[in-house]
Amino acid sequence: QVQLVEPGGGLVQAGGSLRLSCAASGRTLSTYTMGWFRQAPGKEREFVATINWSGGITYYADSVKGRFTISRDNAKNTVYLQMNSLKPEDTAVYYCAASSSIVMLPTTPRSYADWGQGTQVTVSS
Repeated sequence: QVQLVEPGGGLVQAGGSLRLSCAASGRTLSTYTMGWFRQAPGKEREFVATINWSGGITYYADSVKGRFTISRDNAKNTVYLQMNSLKPEDTAVYYCAASSSIVMLPTTPRSYADWGQGTQVTVSS
């Protein structure tokens, strides 16, 4: 099991940027596919982005493609989500998660076994 911690949330105006980080402890992240999900009040948790173990392959939800960038630094055991051109509809609690699924770049929450506690991102209009 890997423990994940996500500092870096906050309040930002529409059009602004924010970078989330996800630091791991307990095990190295280098063998895991990593993902970011988000959950807005009253809505289901939804997929945002995922990155393979080496960082060479990424995949994004259509709603964030071209605005968000997922990356990882395995030497630092950390995954990042750079969010640009933020919109009020991006407001949610953001979670990072680790997957050892055989499915490449999984987009469903059930494919991820370990989760961070979540960090609030609020985008004001």
